[in-house]
Amino acid sequence: MSVTASRPLLMDCDTGIDDAVALLYLCQTPGVDLRAVTTVAGNTSAERAALNTLQVLEAAGRTGVPVAAGADATLRGVVNADASFVHGDGGLGGVHLPAPAAAPDPRHAVDLIIDTARKAGGDLHILATAPLTNLALALREEPRLPELVSHVTVMGGAVHHPGNISAVAEANIGNDPEAAALVLAAGWDLTLVPLDVTMRENLTEAHRQRLLATGTPVSRLAGEILDFYFAFHEQTALPFRGSACHDPLAAGIAVGEVTPKLAPRVHVTVDTADGAARGALVADTRGLYRGYPEQPGANAVVVLETDGTFPELLVDRLCQVRK
Repeated sequence: MSVTASRPLLMDCDTGIDDAVALLYLCQTPGVDLRAVTTVAGNTSAERAALNTLQVLEAAGRTGVPVAAGADATLRGVVNADASFVHGDGGLGGVHLPAPAAAPDPRHAVDLIIDTARKAGGDLHILATAPLTNLALALREEPRLPELVSHVTVMGGAVHHPGNISAVAEANIGNDPEAAALVLAAGWDLTLVPLDVTMRENLTEAHRQRLLATGTPVSRLAGEILDFYFAFHEQTALPFRGSACHDPLAAGIAVGEVTPKLAPRVHVTVDTADGAARGALVADTRGLYRGYPEQPGANAVVVLETDGTFPELLVDRLCQVRK
């Protein structure tokens, strides 16, 4: 596997543990041109996520990447900023890092998204691993944004898989369904990486011990913050001590190191009603038994199968010494 031709990348995230591991992976992957990071409330507040991001980038030796905080409430004005039961105190598994030397960019995340897209001349790839509020607000501010962006990869949703904040809803989509609906309807090239695949690409305790034993600043940080995340997964989701590769897998797909085994282009929307299915991703997979023929109105590629080898690649990347 190899990274596709280098294109500028902006990551929009709510930097908890898996966002942090995805950031470390991007920093460790040759050919990735990380132009900016924007943060939104989700795993923690947008401001805390920005601080976490600066700390993670500093550990990876990437202090020149601008980081801007964005929305702290959903489009409905709801604050979803405490997933400490998943990500620990502060969002990084309770691991306390030195205060970063760099300060957050003074711009709002929405302005940084738009500015970065304009400067990239249509080549910007956006990787979104959080509630989609910032992207929805950016679309409202700059309706031409889809013309300025080459592709959007979103970690979010559940198609045939159960949800993780309700029976059917996944957190990134379900915590701001209105924003997700706007993003899905925007008309840009979009890939969705749902729980259907992220829950089947699993890190294990053996992986974590290898990260710790390698002992580089990057591998050690990843190993330390994953401890809390593993405990959560073992108690709630997996029959062993380990974790899903939610955001890192989306990052691997975004940069071209992971080629999905099955990724049909279908019509996707979000349930925004106030009922039991609020926040559910509604993907039209009725072509399942006919090889997913192209649908009228299809608006997203939905990754439904990967080959299960990404955790090894991820750990290899995090353990390597960058020159």
